[in-house]
Amino acid sequence: MRALETTTTGSDGWLAQLVQWLVELMDVIGPVGAGIAIAAENLFPPIPSEAILPLAGIAANRGAFPLWEAVLWATIGSVVGALVLYGIGALVGVKRLVWIADKVPLLHPEDVHRTVAWFEKHGPVAVFFGRFIPIFRSLISIPAGVVRMPIWKFLLYTASGSLIWNTIFILVGWFLGESWHIVEQYMDLFQNIVIVVVIVAIAVFVYVRVRQLVKARREGHGTDA
Repeated sequence: MRALETTTTGSDGWLAQLVQWLVELMDVIGPVGAGIAIAAENLFPPIPSEAILPLAGIAANRGAFPLWEAVLWATIGSVVGALVLYGIGALVGVKRLVWIADKVPLLHPEDVHRTVAWFEKHGPVAVFFGRFIPIFRSLISIPAGVVRMPIWKFLLYTASGSLIWNTIFILVGWFLGESWHIVEQYMDLFQNIVIVVVIVAIAVFVYVRVRQLVKARREGHGTDA
């Protein structure tokens, strides 16, 4: 698997070095290393799973370990990482979020209640499909913990979504080999689109809230006059 080292060093920087270290971890302890790497990716979203999973597929294709073990341990890692974030969300809880929203400018406690109500209704679907969206793939576990989604349901949808995601990218490495970067380019584009959408949504939210605040203050001054 040492031949894979050249596939992960195309870019400099700490993130590339971290990915390289995770690849070397697979070299040392096999598919369990893939599980640890994906668990780390869940806890630290900048680590790209789409850069780690194909390398596990390449290693499996070269006989370092069976393909099914790569998929199994990657999925176990996904679930373990998601459970940690679920626990963080559970520790925060709805009451603390309401308290925070009441203190943060432009936020209202009602925002938390609406979000919680939405997640209680659509949580399973959000957890499952969230596994296929960069950034949200990790963060979706936190609101699931906040609303205390039944743990069996959380595990079921997390494992199902993660199994599909992990299998796809491990098979990319298995079939494409060193050419897996072709797929990575499209995933980078998809991730950038998601980031832009999130930034625009935040900007729109801030704009609307600021306008509401300004309007409320003007109406208040008008009443005083």
